[in-house]
Amino acid sequence: MKWFETPNYDFIRAQKIMYVVSGFLFIGSIVAVLTMGLNYGIDFRGGKEYVFDFESEVDVVEIRSQLTEPLGATPELKLFGSPTEILIRTDASGDIGDVQNTIMSNLNELYPDNEATVIKTDIVGPRFAEDLKLAALNSILFAVAVIFIYILIRFKGWYFSAGAVGALIHDVVIVLGIFTVIEPLVNFNVTIDQALIAAFLTIVGYSLNDTVVVFDRIRENSLIYKTMSFTDMINKSLNDTLSRTVITSVTTLFVVTVLFIFGGEVLKGFAFALVIGVILGTYSSLFVASSFVVELQKRAIEAKSTS
Repeated sequence: MKWFETPNYDFIRAQKIMYVVSGFLFIGSIVAVLTMGLNYGIDFRGGKEYVFDFESEVDVVEIRSQLTEPLGATPELKLFGSPTEILIRTDASGDIGDVQNTIMSNLNELYPDNEATVIKTDIVGPRFAEDLKLAALNSILFAVAVIFIYILIRFKGWYFSAGAVGALIHDVVIVLGIFTVIEPLVNFNVTIDQALIAAFLTIVGYSLNDTVVVFDRIRENSLIYKTMSFTDMINKSLNDTLSRTVITSVTTLFVVTVLFIFGGEVLKGFAFALVIGVILGTYSSLFVASSFVVELQKRAIEAKSTS
């Protein structure tokens, strides 16, 4: 930890390299999403939903593996209220009764001595799925708008708001791109569902927290070092908060990594999004948000001088 005792790293000089890295990741993510398409879960594309009650406890992973081939795709499974009740969601084609019979026959084959009964069936219609998409998009846009206004009021500079929002958009788009690219390559669920939307909002909150800490130090240093140039003052502020940022990120990353490894199949996609989000949030707080602030402040000064 001696690297963080009296840090004096030139973050601003590294901006050009970070522009290339962030630009490559951001544009690559947009291209991946546009060309490959987002892999929506049942919540957002519609499908069928069943709840089965078993006589004794069952293994969700075993059931998921057993049903993948007959249903033509990996279904969504989770415990529903108790260890013996399983919620199954699938977009398999066919009548709801036919799909139910397919699931039931495979469950009986997997657990011949553990009888399953259907206690609930439902259809997630396309209209409901579209409403969920709109609600998810609105929740993220609303969060970003509130953040912009909050930063604007707190730090009294539109370039601080733009820097914070730019960093948040940077993080969310890259996570979406990574999930789109790795979906065919991993053996856990990385579809866009309500859990992943919750992960995105968590990433937004985490990244914003780091960014606000840096902005607070910039505001404090601007009052203390009034003769220091704006660029040098931001660089000093980043060094001042570096120890806190890294330690917080490492401890948080440790927790979400443990969740990813030991949290079970259902939480792997959520936890993986948080792992990427913590890394990106730390990176964007140190480089992306501050870079936006420096560039926008320079342009604001240039615009005033030419007017």
